[in-house]
Amino acid sequence: MNMLTKIGRADEHDPETRLPSRGWRRGLLIGVPLALVAWGGYSIAHRGDAAAAAPPPPVVTVAAPITRSIHQWDDYVGRFEATKTVEVRPRVSGEVTAVHFKDGAVVHKGDLLFTIDPRPFAAALAEARASVASAKSDLSLAKANLARAMKLIDVDAVSQSDVDQLRAKQQAAQAALAGAEAQVRARALDLSFTQVRAPISGRISDRRVDAGNLVAGGDGSAATLLTTINALDPIYFSFDASEAEFLKTKRDQQAGHAASPIEVKLQDENAYRWHGKLDFTDNGLDPDSGTIRVRAVVDNPEMFLTPGMFGNARLSSGGSVQAMLVPDAAIETDQTRKLVMVVGKDGTAQSKPVELGPVVDGLRVIKSGLSPQDRVIISDPELAQPGSKVVAKVGKIAPVAADDPPPVVSDPSSGEATFAAN
Repeated sequence: MNMLTKIGRADEHDPETRLPSRGWRRGLLIGVPLALVAWGGYSIAHRGDAAAAAPPPPVVTVAAPITRSIHQWDDYVGRFEATKTVEVRPRVSGEVTAVHFKDGAVVHKGDLLFTIDPRPFAAALAEARASVASAKSDLSLAKANLARAMKLIDVDAVSQSDVDQLRAKQQAAQAALAGAEAQVRARALDLSFTQVRAPISGRISDRRVDAGNLVAGGDGSAATLLTTINALDPIYFSFDASEAEFLKTKRDQQAGHAASPIEVKLQDENAYRWHGKLDFTDNGLDPDSGTIRVRAVVDNPEMFLTPGMFGNARLSSGGSVQAMLVPDAAIETDQTRKLVMVVGKDGTAQSKPVELGPVVDGLRVIKSGLSPQDRVIISDPELAQPGSKVVAKVGKIAPVAADDPPPVVSDPSSGEATFAAN
Protein backbone atom coordinates (compact mmCIF):
# COMPACT_ATOMS: atom_id res chain seq x y z
CA MET A 1 0.00 0.00 0.00
CA ASN A 2 1.48 3.28 -1.01
CA MET A 3 1.48 6.55 0.91
CA LEU A 4 -1.42 8.09 -1.04
CA THR A 5 -3.60 5.17 -0.21
CA LYS A 6 -2.63 5.49 3.49
CA ILE A 7 -3.48 9.13 3.54
CA GLY A 8 -6.79 8.61 1.85
CA ARG A 9 -7.68 5.90 4.42
CA ALA A 10 -6.23 7.47 7.43
CA ASP A 11 -8.18 7.02 10.68
CA GLU A 12 -7.52 7.04 14.32
CA HIS A 13 -6.82 3.32 14.43
CA ASP A 14 -3.98 3.63 11.93
CA PRO A 15 -0.76 4.41 13.79
CA GLU A 16 0.92 5.77 10.68
CA THR A 17 -1.71 8.48 10.23
CA ARG A 18 -2.50 9.11 13.92
CA LEU A 19 1.01 10.06 15.03
CA PRO A 20 1.32 13.30 13.01
CA SER A 21 -2.09 14.56 14.21
CA ARG A 22 -1.25 13.97 17.85
CA GLY A 23 2.10 15.74 17.49
CA TRP A 24 0.55 18.82 16.03
CA ARG A 25 -2.04 19.02 18.76
CA ARG A 26 0.55 18.49 21.45
CA GLY A 27 2.69 21.31 20.00
CA LEU A 28 -0.27 23.63 19.87
CA LEU A 29 -1.24 22.93 23.46
CA ILE A 30 2.29 23.63 24.64
CA GLY A 31 3.11 26.60 22.34
CA VAL A 32 0.04 28.77 23.02
CA PRO A 33 0.45 28.95 26.81
CA LEU A 34 4.12 29.73 26.39
CA ALA A 35 3.27 32.59 24.00
CA LEU A 36 0.71 33.96 26.45
CA VAL A 37 3.22 33.80 29.27
CA ALA A 38 5.82 35.60 27.16
CA TRP A 39 3.36 38.32 26.10
CA GLY A 40 2.25 38.87 29.68
CA GLY A 41 5.81 39.19 30.86
CA TYR A 42 6.58 41.68 28.09
CA SER A 43 3.49 43.72 28.95
CA ILE A 44 4.29 43.77 32.64
CA ALA A 45 7.87 44.81 31.96
CA HIS A 46 6.84 47.67 29.70
CA ARG A 47 4.12 48.80 32.06
CA GLY A 48 6.71 49.09 34.73
CA ASP A 49 8.94 51.12 32.40
CA ALA A 50 6.05 53.50 31.63
CA ALA A 51 5.34 53.98 35.31
CA ALA A 52 8.98 54.67 35.96
CA ALA A 53 9.05 57.28 33.12
CA ALA A 54 6.05 59.36 34.37
CA PRO A 55 7.16 63.01 34.91
CA PRO A 56 7.10 64.48 38.42
CA PRO A 57 4.52 67.17 39.29
CA PRO A 58 5.56 70.68 38.15
CA VAL A 59 7.09 73.08 40.64
CA VAL A 60 5.25 76.42 40.77
CA THR A 61 5.66 79.59 42.82
CA VAL A 62 2.62 80.61 44.86
CA ALA A 63 1.78 83.64 46.99
CA ALA A 64 -1.28 85.18 48.57
CA PRO A 65 -2.58 88.33 46.82
CA ILE A 66 -1.50 91.51 48.57
CA THR A 67 -4.18 93.83 49.90
CA ARG A 68 -3.69 97.59 49.78
CA SER A 69 -5.72 100.73 50.29
CA ILE A 70 -5.95 102.44 46.91
CA HIS A 71 -7.54 105.60 45.62
CA GLN A 72 -10.25 105.39 42.98
CA TRP A 73 -9.67 106.98 39.58
CA ASP A 74 -11.36 107.07 36.21
CA ASP A 75 -9.07 106.23 33.30
CA TYR A 76 -9.25 107.79 29.84
CA VAL A 77 -7.30 107.72 26.61
CA GLY A 78 -6.91 111.05 24.84
CA ARG A 79 -4.73 113.21 22.63
CA PHE A 80 -2.68 116.33 23.11
CA GLU A 81 -3.62 119.47 21.18
CA ALA A 82 -1.97 122.85 20.74
CA THR A 83 -3.51 125.65 22.78
CA LYS A 84 -3.00 127.94 19.77
CA THR A 85 -2.28 127.21 16.13
CA VAL A 86 -1.42 130.04 13.72
CA GLU A 87 -0.91 129.89 9.96
CA VAL A 88 1.71 132.46 9.01
CA ARG A 89 0.75 134.21 5.76
CA PRO A 90 2.12 137.47 4.24
CA ARG A 91 0.06 140.67 4.31
CA VAL A 92 1.77 142.05 1.18
CA SER A 93 2.86 140.51 -2.10
CA GLY A 94 6.43 140.38 -3.29
CA GLU A 95 9.62 138.37 -3.45
CA VAL A 96 10.90 136.54 -0.36
CA THR A 97 14.47 137.71 0.13
CA ALA A 98 15.41 135.93 3.37
CA VAL A 99 14.27 133.21 5.82
CA HIS A 100 15.34 133.88 9.41
CA PHE A 101 14.47 130.70 11.33
CA LYS A 102 15.43 127.02 11.49
CA ASP A 103 12.75 124.47 10.69
CA GLY A 104 11.17 123.06 13.86
CA ALA A 105 12.75 125.62 16.17
CA VAL A 106 11.10 127.29 19.16
CA VAL A 107 10.29 130.91 18.32
CA HIS A 108 8.98 133.76 20.42
CA LYS A 109 6.39 136.36 19.66
CA GLY A 110 7.89 139.13 17.50
CA ASP A 111 10.80 137.09 16.12
CA LEU A 112 11.61 137.86 12.47
CA LEU A 113 10.70 134.89 10.25
CA PHE A 114 10.68 136.09 6.61
CA THR A 115 11.72 139.23 4.73
CA ILE A 116 9.88 140.35 1.60
CA ASP A 117 11.60 142.77 -0.80
CA PRO A 118 10.84 146.19 0.79
CA ARG A 119 11.94 148.46 -2.08
CA PRO A 120 8.55 148.87 -3.83
CA PHE A 121 6.90 149.68 -0.52
CA ALA A 122 9.61 152.14 0.47
CA ALA A 123 9.05 153.97 -2.83
CA ALA A 124 5.28 154.04 -2.24
CA LEU A 125 5.89 155.49 1.23
CA ALA A 126 8.10 158.24 -0.18
CA GLU A 127 5.40 159.13 -2.70
CA ALA A 128 2.80 159.32 0.05
CA ARG A 129 5.02 161.62 2.08
CA ALA A 130 5.41 163.91 -0.94
CA SER A 131 1.63 164.09 -1.21
CA VAL A 132 1.50 165.19 2.40
CA ALA A 133 3.93 168.03 1.70
CA SER A 134 1.83 169.16 -1.27
CA ALA A 135 -1.36 169.03 0.79
CA LYS A 136 0.25 171.10 3.51
CA SER A 137 1.23 173.74 0.95
CA ASP A 138 -2.31 173.91 -0.45
CA LEU A 139 -3.68 174.26 3.06
CA SER A 140 -1.29 177.13 3.87
CA LEU A 141 -2.36 179.00 0.72
CA ALA A 142 -6.04 178.47 1.49
CA LYS A 143 -5.57 179.80 5.00
CA ALA A 144 -3.74 182.91 3.75
CA ASN A 145 -6.43 183.70 1.14
CA LEU A 146 -9.19 183.38 3.71
CA ALA A 147 -7.34 185.64 6.18
CA ARG A 148 -6.95 188.42 3.57
CA ALA A 149 -10.61 188.16 2.61
CA MET A 150 -11.70 188.46 6.21
CA LYS A 151 -9.83 191.83 6.47
CA LEU A 152 -11.52 193.18 3.34
CA ILE A 153 -15.06 192.13 4.12
CA ASP A 154 -15.48 194.96 6.64
CA VAL A 155 -14.93 197.60 3.94
CA ASP A 156 -17.10 195.73 1.46
CA ALA A 157 -14.07 194.95 -0.75
CA VAL A 158 -15.15 191.30 -1.11
CA SER A 159 -18.54 189.69 -1.05
CA GLN A 160 -19.74 187.21 1.50
CA SER A 161 -19.90 184.51 -1.17
CA ASP A 162 -16.21 184.96 -1.94
CA VAL A 163 -15.42 184.52 1.72
CA ASP A 164 -17.52 181.34 1.86
CA GLN A 165 -15.68 179.91 -1.17
CA LEU A 166 -12.30 180.65 0.38
CA ARG A 167 -13.41 179.01 3.66
CA ALA A 168 -14.53 175.91 1.70
CA LYS A 169 -11.15 175.74 -0.06
CA GLN A 170 -9.41 175.82 3.29
CA GLN A 171 -11.54 172.97 4.60
CA ALA A 172 -10.89 170.95 1.41
CA ALA A 173 -7.16 171.52 1.81
CA GLN A 174 -7.37 170.29 5.39
CA ALA A 175 -9.21 167.14 4.25
CA ALA A 176 -6.66 166.53 1.50
CA LEU A 177 -3.86 166.80 4.04
CA ALA A 178 -5.60 164.31 6.32
CA GLY A 179 -6.00 161.91 3.37
CA ALA A 180 -2.33 162.27 2.41
CA GLU A 181 -1.26 161.58 6.00
CA ALA A 182 -3.46 158.46 6.05
CA GLN A 183 -1.75 157.25 2.87
CA VAL A 184 1.60 157.72 4.58
CA ARG A 185 0.46 155.54 7.49
CA ALA A 186 -0.87 152.88 5.08
CA ARG A 187 2.33 152.83 3.04
CA ALA A 188 4.39 152.68 6.24
CA LEU A 189 2.27 149.73 7.41
CA ASP A 190 2.82 147.94 4.10
CA LEU A 191 6.54 148.51 4.49
CA SER A 192 6.47 146.98 7.98
CA PHE A 193 4.59 143.96 6.60
CA THR A 194 7.62 143.12 4.49
CA GLN A 195 9.11 141.78 7.73
CA VAL A 196 6.98 138.75 8.64
CA ARG A 197 7.23 138.21 12.40
CA ALA A 198 5.98 135.45 14.71
CA PRO A 199 2.49 136.31 16.00
CA ILE A 200 2.77 133.89 18.96
CA SER A 201 5.43 131.95 20.83
CA GLY A 202 5.75 128.23 20.20
CA ARG A 203 7.31 125.59 17.99
CA ILE A 204 7.43 126.48 14.31
CA SER A 205 6.96 124.07 11.44
CA ASP A 206 9.14 123.91 8.35
CA ARG A 207 9.21 126.74 5.80
CA ARG A 208 6.82 126.26 2.90
CA VAL A 209 8.51 128.91 0.74
CA ASP A 210 12.22 129.46 0.11
CA ALA A 211 13.97 132.76 -0.55
CA GLY A 212 13.58 133.92 -4.16
CA ASN A 213 9.94 132.90 -4.53
CA LEU A 214 7.11 135.34 -5.13
CA VAL A 215 4.31 135.22 -2.57
CA ALA A 216 0.80 136.63 -2.67
CA GLY A 217 -0.40 138.81 0.16
CA GLY A 218 -3.88 139.52 1.37
CA ASP A 219 -6.41 138.35 3.89
CA GLY A 220 -7.53 134.79 4.50
CA SER A 221 -6.58 131.71 2.52
CA ALA A 222 -5.87 133.76 -0.63
CA ALA A 223 -2.46 134.63 0.79
CA THR A 224 0.45 132.20 0.43
CA LEU A 225 1.03 129.90 3.42
CA LEU A 226 4.56 130.44 4.70
CA THR A 227 4.61 128.17 7.80
CA THR A 228 2.62 127.32 10.96
CA ILE A 229 3.28 127.81 14.67
CA ASN A 230 1.85 125.77 17.56
CA ALA A 231 1.73 127.15 21.10
CA LEU A 232 2.78 124.25 23.36
CA ASP A 233 3.17 125.66 26.86
CA PRO A 234 0.68 124.96 28.26
CA ILE A 235 -0.84 122.28 26.03
CA TYR A 236 -4.36 120.85 25.83
CA PHE A 237 -5.27 117.21 26.52
CA SER A 238 -8.68 116.25 25.10
CA PHE A 239 -10.66 113.07 25.76
CA ASP A 240 -14.23 111.75 25.76
CA ALA A 241 -15.96 111.16 29.10
CA SER A 242 -19.04 109.10 29.83
CA GLU A 243 -22.37 110.60 30.80
CA ALA A 244 -21.96 109.16 34.31
CA GLU A 245 -18.64 110.95 34.78
CA PHE A 246 -20.15 114.17 33.42
CA LEU A 247 -23.04 113.98 35.90
CA LYS A 248 -20.67 113.27 38.79
CA THR A 249 -18.57 116.30 37.86
CA LYS A 250 -21.65 118.53 37.67
CA ARG A 251 -22.82 117.30 41.09
CA ASP A 252 -19.41 118.09 42.57
CA GLN A 253 -19.54 121.59 41.10
CA GLN A 254 -22.98 122.17 42.60
CA ALA A 255 -21.64 121.03 45.96
CA GLY A 256 -18.82 123.56 45.72
CA HIS A 257 -16.00 121.04 45.37
CA ALA A 258 -12.82 122.09 43.63
CA ALA A 259 -12.10 120.74 40.17
CA SER A 260 -10.37 117.36 40.24
CA PRO A 261 -6.73 117.37 39.08
CA ILE A 262 -5.81 115.24 36.10
CA GLU A 263 -2.65 113.19 35.66
CA VAL A 264 -1.34 111.91 32.34
CA LYS A 265 1.29 109.39 31.29
CA LEU A 266 2.62 108.69 27.82
CA GLN A 267 2.60 105.33 26.06
CA ASP A 268 6.17 104.47 27.14
CA GLU A 269 5.86 105.73 30.73
CA ASN A 270 4.97 103.82 33.87
CA ALA A 271 4.31 106.84 36.10
CA TYR A 272 1.83 109.69 35.71
CA ARG A 273 4.35 112.53 35.48
CA TRP A 274 2.26 115.17 33.65
CA HIS A 275 -0.22 117.20 35.70
CA GLY A 276 -2.99 119.58 34.78
CA LYS A 277 -6.57 120.63 35.45
CA LEU A 278 -9.85 120.57 33.57
CA ASP A 279 -10.74 123.84 31.84
CA PHE A 280 -13.48 123.02 29.33
CA THR A 281 -16.44 120.70 28.87
CA ASP A 282 -18.38 120.68 25.62
CA ASN A 283 -21.94 122.02 25.49
CA GLY A 284 -23.58 118.72 24.61
CA LEU A 285 -23.22 114.94 24.57
CA ASP A 286 -22.68 113.00 21.38
CA PRO A 287 -26.05 111.28 20.70
CA ASP A 288 -24.35 108.32 19.02
CA SER A 289 -21.73 107.44 21.63
CA GLY A 290 -23.27 109.04 24.71
CA THR A 291 -19.96 110.74 25.56
CA ILE A 292 -18.95 114.35 25.98
CA ARG A 293 -15.69 116.02 24.97
CA VAL A 294 -13.58 117.22 27.90
CA ARG A 295 -10.36 119.21 27.81
CA ALA A 296 -7.58 119.72 30.33
CA VAL A 297 -4.65 122.15 30.43
CA VAL A 298 -1.29 120.49 31.10
CA ASP A 299 1.97 122.28 31.87
CA ASN A 300 4.64 121.69 29.22
CA PRO A 301 7.57 123.99 30.08
CA GLU A 302 10.13 122.05 28.02
CA MET A 303 7.69 121.64 25.11
CA PHE A 304 8.26 117.88 25.17
CA LEU A 305 4.58 117.11 24.63
CA THR A 306 3.54 117.47 21.00
CA PRO A 307 0.08 117.82 19.44
CA GLY A 308 -1.26 114.50 18.21
CA MET A 309 0.47 112.37 20.87
CA PHE A 310 -1.69 109.84 22.72
CA GLY A 311 -1.76 109.68 26.50
CA ASN A 312 -3.43 107.76 29.33
CA ALA A 313 -5.11 110.06 31.82
CA ARG A 314 -6.64 109.44 35.20
CA LEU A 315 -9.16 111.65 36.92
CA SER A 316 -9.90 111.28 40.61
CA SER A 317 -13.33 109.78 41.29
CA GLY A 318 -13.03 110.11 45.07
CA GLY A 319 -12.83 107.61 47.90
CA SER A 320 -10.43 104.85 48.90
CA VAL A 321 -11.07 101.10 48.80
CA GLN A 322 -9.25 97.90 49.80
CA ALA A 323 -8.13 95.98 46.72
CA MET A 324 -6.23 92.75 46.05
CA LEU A 325 -3.33 92.83 43.61
CA VAL A 326 -1.45 90.07 41.75
CA PRO A 327 1.21 90.16 39.01
CA ASP A 328 -0.01 90.35 35.44
CA ALA A 329 1.96 87.13 34.77
CA ALA A 330 -0.57 85.26 36.93
CA ILE A 331 -3.46 86.13 34.60
CA GLU A 332 -4.56 83.66 31.93
CA THR A 333 -7.09 84.15 29.17
CA ASP A 334 -9.76 81.61 28.22
CA GLN A 335 -11.62 83.13 25.27
CA THR A 336 -13.43 86.07 26.89
CA ARG A 337 -12.72 85.04 30.50
CA LYS A 338 -9.77 85.97 32.67
CA LEU A 339 -8.50 83.20 34.94
CA VAL A 340 -6.11 82.84 37.87
CA MET A 341 -4.61 79.47 38.85
CA VAL A 342 -4.65 78.72 42.59
CA VAL A 343 -3.33 75.75 44.59
CA GLY A 344 -5.46 74.03 47.23
CA LYS A 345 -4.29 72.61 50.54
CA ASP A 346 -3.93 69.15 48.97
CA GLY A 347 -1.62 70.49 46.25
CA THR A 348 -4.25 70.37 43.50
CA ALA A 349 -4.35 73.25 41.00
CA GLN A 350 -7.63 74.82 40.00
CA SER A 351 -8.65 77.87 37.95
CA LYS A 352 -10.77 80.76 39.19
CA PRO A 353 -12.51 83.31 36.92
CA VAL A 354 -11.71 86.85 38.02
CA GLU A 355 -12.70 90.42 37.15
CA LEU A 356 -9.70 92.63 36.42
CA GLY A 357 -9.05 96.21 37.34
CA PRO A 358 -6.21 98.52 36.32
CA VAL A 359 -2.47 98.18 36.89
CA VAL A 360 -1.18 99.83 40.08
CA ASP A 361 2.59 99.90 40.68
CA GLY A 362 3.05 97.11 38.16
CA LEU A 363 0.41 94.84 39.75
CA ARG A 364 -3.07 94.05 38.45
CA VAL A 365 -6.09 94.88 40.62
CA ILE A 366 -8.49 91.95 41.06
CA LYS A 367 -11.99 93.32 41.57
CA SER A 368 -13.64 89.96 42.28
CA GLY A 369 -13.03 86.22 42.11
CA LEU A 370 -10.24 85.83 44.70
CA SER A 371 -10.00 85.76 48.47
CA PRO A 372 -7.02 86.92 50.54
CA GLN A 373 -6.37 83.30 51.60
CA ASP A 374 -5.96 81.95 48.05
CA ARG A 375 -2.51 80.70 47.05
CA VAL A 376 -2.08 82.16 43.57
CA ILE A 377 0.41 80.76 41.07
CA ILE A 378 2.36 83.92 40.30
CA SER A 379 4.72 82.59 37.63
CA ASP A 380 4.23 80.22 34.69
CA PRO A 381 0.61 79.30 35.53
CA GLU A 382 0.44 77.37 32.25
CA LEU A 383 2.56 74.61 33.84
CA ALA A 384 -0.36 73.64 36.06
CA GLN A 385 -3.48 72.00 34.66
CA PRO A 386 -6.80 72.24 36.54
CA GLY A 387 -7.19 69.15 38.72
CA SER A 388 -3.52 68.14 38.53
CA LYS A 389 -1.04 67.93 41.40
CA VAL A 390 1.74 70.53 41.71
CA VAL A 391 4.62 71.21 44.05
CA ALA A 392 4.07 74.68 45.57
CA LYS A 393 7.05 76.88 46.34
CA VAL A 394 6.30 79.96 48.46
CA GLY A 395 7.07 83.29 46.75
CA LYS A 396 6.31 86.97 47.34
CA ILE A 397 4.37 89.61 45.45
CA ALA A 398 6.08 93.01 45.44
CA PRO A 399 5.06 96.29 43.75
CA VAL A 400 7.13 97.54 40.83
CA ALA A 401 8.94 100.85 41.40
CA ALA A 402 7.87 103.77 39.22
CA ASP A 403 11.25 103.96 37.52
CA ASP A 404 11.25 100.25 36.57
CA PRO A 405 10.45 99.33 32.95
CA PRO A 406 6.69 99.56 32.38
CA PRO A 407 4.84 96.24 32.26
CA VAL A 408 3.15 95.25 29.01
CA VAL A 409 -0.57 95.53 29.75
CA SER A 410 -3.66 96.36 27.78
CA ASP A 411 -4.94 99.92 27.97
CA PRO A 412 -8.10 100.34 30.05
CA SER A 413 -11.15 101.39 28.11
CA SER A 414 -12.23 105.03 28.20
CA GLY A 415 -14.41 105.85 31.17
CA GLU A 416 -13.60 102.65 33.09
CA ALA A 417 -13.38 103.21 36.82
CA THR A 418 -9.86 102.41 37.96
CA PHE A 419 -7.62 102.90 40.95
CA ALA A 420 -4.24 104.18 42.05
CA ALA A 421 -2.35 103.63 45.27
CA ASN A 422 -2.48 106.31 47.93
